[in-house]
Amino acid sequence: MNRKSRIAIGVLIVTIIALAGTAWGQDLRARMRARLPAIVAMKAAGAVGENNQGFLVIRNPSAAKKALVEAENQDRRMIYQAIAKKHNTTPDLVGRRRALHIAQKAEPGTWIQDANGKWRQK
Repeated sequence: MNRKSRIAIGVLIVTIIALAGTAWGQDLRARMRARLPAIVAMKAAGAVGENNQGFLVIRNPSAAKKALVEAENQDRRMIYQAIAKKHNTTPDLVGRRRALHIAQKAEPGTWIQDANGKWRQK
């Protein structure tokens, strides 16, 4: 990863932390934190993966909890929009940069979609 990408990811993380300090951000953070154990379990089971846009994708419909994935993606979408507005960019760009960070931090076995759309297990 080049220096510019590392800086962009750092800015993204700082912005997420700053948003968490607002009442809106605290509610959002609490919802996401409550869903986290179930999402981690679905990732470990291969039921969901992380796409190259920063969102969860159901890979095994029989093992995934669709409503949980949709709620997580909706909250991520709200975060990406808020960050994009604050930094005068697009939510799509924020999501793609977040996807890079998610891929780096993902646990072994997590399904990750690369920039070309190809899926691989980390």
